[in-house]
Amino acid sequence: MATETAIPLAQYLSTAYEPDCDYVDGEIEARNVGERTHARLQLKVGSYLLTHYESAGFSVFTEIRVRVTPSRFRIPDVCATIGDPGEEVLTKPPFLCVEILSPEDRMSRLEVRIQDYLQMGVPNVWVVDPLTRQACLSTAADGLREIKTGVLQTENPVVEMPLAGLWG
Repeated sequence: MATETAIPLAQYLSTAYEPDCDYVDGEIEARNVGERTHARLQLKVGSYLLTHYESAGFSVFTEIRVRVTPSRFRIPDVCATIGDPGEEVLTKPPFLCVEILSPEDRMSRLEVRIQDYLQMGVPNVWVVDPLTRQACLSTAADGLREIKTGVLQTENPVVEMPLAGLWG
């Protein structure tokens, strides 16, 4: 749900929302979070990436603000950067953003989020749906495509996450 009146950027940046909200061109957009299934999957994805890739130089974050444009801030469920970004709000594109769907999520809103990440320069966006047990990868070159191999993967560098471990 978006606000009906414009909120100044400074107000958004100085306000702690619980849960945190996206900021899109002066409006606050609530994120669909809080369900057990969503929370558990977010923990599994973040833990997997941290356990397997921190030693390779990745930093992994959950629900960190990412400034995708000067007037838009998104909060991916999980994201990973190569190295320590050195900033509290990410202004440089993460290597990977992960969105975990909730039953209330709408494809039209998801597509806008993915485009925001890709246009910022995020090379990889993973979308995971715990209800259907489907996962997709989106890149600027190939768009959104469902993963049929059972492994979400990036290239250059390679990051792999088997899907089977997420559903149990």
